[in-house]
Amino acid sequence: MEGSQQILNLTVVGLTFALYIGIAIWARTGSTSEFYVAGKGVNPVANGMATAADWMSAASFISMAGLIAFLGFTGGAFLMGWTGGYVLMALLLAPYLRKFGKFTVPEFIGDRFYSKTARVIAVICLLAISITYVIGQMRGVGIAFSNILEVPLTVGLISGMVVVFIYAVFGGMKGITYTQIAQYCVMIFAYTVPAVFIAIAITGVPIPQIGLGSTLAGSDTYLLEALDQTLVDLGFAAYSATEGGFNMLNMFLLTISLMIGTAGLPHVIIRFFTVPRIRDARKSAGWSLVFIALLYTTAPAVGAMAMWNLLDTVLVDRHSIGEAEAHTRYEDLPDWMYRWEQTGLLQWEDKNNDGRIQYYNDGNAEFDQMAREQWGWEGSEITNLDRDIIVLANPEIAGLPTWVIALVAAGGIAAALSTAAGLLLAISSAVSHDLLKGVFKPDISEKNEMLAARISMAVAIIFAGYLGLNPPGFAAEVVALAFGLAAASLFPTLMMGIFYRKMNREGAIAGMLAGLIVTLGYVFTYKGFLFFPQLALLPDTAEYWLFGINPAAFGVIGAVANGIVSFAVAKMTAPPPAEIQKLVESVRVPRAD
Repeated sequence: MEGSQQILNLTVVGLTFALYIGIAIWARTGSTSEFYVAGKGVNPVANGMATAADWMSAASFISMAGLIAFLGFTGGAFLMGWTGGYVLMALLLAPYLRKFGKFTVPEFIGDRFYSKTARVIAVICLLAISITYVIGQMRGVGIAFSNILEVPLTVGLISGMVVVFIYAVFGGMKGITYTQIAQYCVMIFAYTVPAVFIAIAITGVPIPQIGLGSTLAGSDTYLLEALDQTLVDLGFAAYSATEGGFNMLNMFLLTISLMIGTAGLPHVIIRFFTVPRIRDARKSAGWSLVFIALLYTTAPAVGAMAMWNLLDTVLVDRHSIGEAEAHTRYEDLPDWMYRWEQTGLLQWEDKNNDGRIQYYNDGNAEFDQMAREQWGWEGSEITNLDRDIIVLANPEIAGLPTWVIALVAAGGIAAALSTAAGLLLAISSAVSHDLLKGVFKPDISEKNEMLAARISMAVAIIFAGYLGLNPPGFAAEVVALAFGLAAASLFPTLMMGIFYRKMNREGAIAGMLAGLIVTLGYVFTYKGFLFFPQLALLPDTAEYWLFGINPAAFGVIGAVANGIVSFAVAKMTAPPPAEIQKLVESVRVPRAD
């Protein structure tokens, strides 16, 4: 990157930071109500925008299009699961939980199941979900900062941790809400503007969603058809093939797991507690869907066009793959590749010493053998290509104007920061409000409760930052694990708490423990205890998975375990008190203020 580009990036990002921190100071909190739920005074349209920013994390902005780019058709499982899950949450959970009128999800579970033990178990589930989720966000923060500062990932991650600490710790929910509104504006502008430029360059169509199904500019060949052919010529599966990436079993389970996991995410659910009335919770859910759809319908086009641009970078002529001249010479590699090389997220090696870069699927044994024997290739020469860099690098790959590149950098940081702040707030609320004030120290002063919340945020940032350096996968993959935990633990319990009045505390506690233990045990078996890979019991490959189920897709199995155990235990123990059953019936009454 030239010096002028870096200065422009730093200027744009610096201006957005000044805006975020200014908002955090303006909206600084003075009470626990403002800290946890922004005083329940947020307008539903504003809350919808803040919820969209909270929801569309680094996994959505930075990583989702990268996953789709490399997984092709089956990468759409992330898109379908997350979108469908949000609809589930908006229809089945948000209005009822808002009507219950509590600050946090564990508080609802504690009161609904008339049990402090149930509340503590819910806190443990929430911490397992949120900490796993925030690991993915901190990785996204680190990648975005290492890109801006042109420094190694470690330095970028530490820089991001400091910024998250400043504005999340001091702002609370009120500050985070208004900061997230600003971040949504930055994020959606940064995501859609480059997509429009790239769609015009590749297809001549200014709307990316339409461009994805259009022909290449000046050609009668459709973009997806040409992309399929080039990938097959390089030994990969066709981009639109259903057999690439996940198999159908894992694609189905992952989609369901992401859907019900989404509906059980505590840091998003608490956003519906910030509006004045129950009807406003429904309105803000609708507005959130509108704002989310703007980015989510653009992501498939961004993924496909990113892959097209990447292949254009390493290929001089995609119609003669076997010819030496068809591949880019090392001396002609663009600047963006050298800049990402400094972060350690992109690496290459001239294995056959021919002075040109060959990128192909050397994991395809048949193709690899043919390439070695006929063309003299010695393996793919892009030895490390992190999927999380695709969106951030895409404008540079496509040769877009410098201000667009700076805009995307600012958007990537906004996406990572907005969700990290929401997650940290959920963690701090669980520790200070649910554990300290709700169970262990009910007489704690408001001042000390807020101090405990801020200390727990700081500890969570340090822990997540450390694991962000050595994550158990790409940002979206780590987030998928968090969704699996939410699907297995909180979602079934929340649903039964609202729609099954005879579910008792014994059943809820046993179900949450069963779902969490089964899912967490399965994930740790392959990813390592507490996500330390050296503590894994089995290799994380399909041949070792139980019935071939990917750990990211296992949440739905945990949810089934939760439901079976809950009902079995509830049938063998006393039903809930009569007043609790009346309360459950009243929560479902549609009339609302």
